[in-house]
Amino acid sequence: MSKFVGIIGYPIRHSISPVFQQAALDYHSMNATYQAWEVEPQSLPEFINGLRSPDTLGINVTVPHKEAVMSHLDRIDEWAATAGAVNTVVNEGGKLVGHNTDGSGFLRALEDHGHFSPEGRSVLIMGAGGSAKAVALALARRGAARITIANRTLRRAQGLAELIGEHGPRVEAIPLAPSEDAFVRAATACNLLVNCTTIGMKHGSDEKRSPIPAQLIPSGALVYDLVYNPPETPLLLEAARSGAATLGGLPMLVYQGAASFEFWTGKSAPVEVMLKAAKAALP
Repeated sequence: MSKFVGIIGYPIRHSISPVFQQAALDYHSMNATYQAWEVEPQSLPEFINGLRSPDTLGINVTVPHKEAVMSHLDRIDEWAATAGAVNTVVNEGGKLVGHNTDGSGFLRALEDHGHFSPEGRSVLIMGAGGSAKAVALALARRGAARITIANRTLRRAQGLAELIGEHGPRVEAIPLAPSEDAFVRAATACNLLVNCTTIGMKHGSDEKRSPIPAQLIPSGALVYDLVYNPPETPLLLEAARSGAATLGGLPMLVYQGAASFEFWTGKSAPVEVMLKAAKAALP
C-alpha cells in the first residue's frame, strides 16, 4: 500500500518541504508520497481526524496551526507540551502523537552553520507563535543568559516570557515596535537576533519588509531568520548592511524535517541528500 505524508499550513505555497522530504523517501526507496495541503483554520479538525487512516504516516505542521493542532491529538510528547506547539504529527496505529522538532533543528543549525553557542548570551526573539516558543525554550535550556521576546501583540509575548522564565534566563516581553525605546535597547544589546515571524516570507503579506532596520542591528551580532524563502530575506539584507553575521532558515528547516522523517519512518534521515534538494528548490 502506498503511504502518504505531508505538510499543512495556510498559506502553504512557499513550502519546499515536499521537495526535500520526497528526496529522503526516494533515497530509502519507500512507497510513499509527501504532499502539501493548504488547510484553512476552520477545516483543521476534520483534516486532522482524517490522518488516522492506515495509509497516512503523519504530517508536518506550519503556521498558523502549530498551537491549534494540539487539542486534536491523542498524545503530545514532553518537549512539545512544554513548548506549547507541535510541528510533527505521527500516526501510530490510528492514534495521533504530536512532537516538536523545531527546537532541536534550530539549535543544530545555530551551532553547525551559525557557529554560535547561546550559553551566557543575550537574545532578542521577534515573534511569539509556535516557532518562537520552541526556539525560546531551546535557547533557555541551552543556557542563554537573557531572552527578550518582542511581539506585535504584547500579551502573547508576556505569556511566552512567563513560560521561558521558569527555565533560568532573565526574560522580558516588549512590543515589536522598532521606534520604541525598549525595542531599541534590546536590539542594540543582543548577541543573537532571531526572526520567528513571517515578515519577509515569499508570498506573505509582508514579503518586502524587514522587522528591524539596519541601524538597530549590532555589527557583532548573529542575525538568524527562520524564513527560508527567499534565501536572502529583507532582514538578512539589512543585517548585512550593518555588518552582522547572518544565517537563513534553510538549515533549520532541513534539520527539523530530518527529525520528523525519522519519527515517521524509523529510518535514518539522509540529511545531505535533503539539504542538496532543498537548496536546489530555491531560486
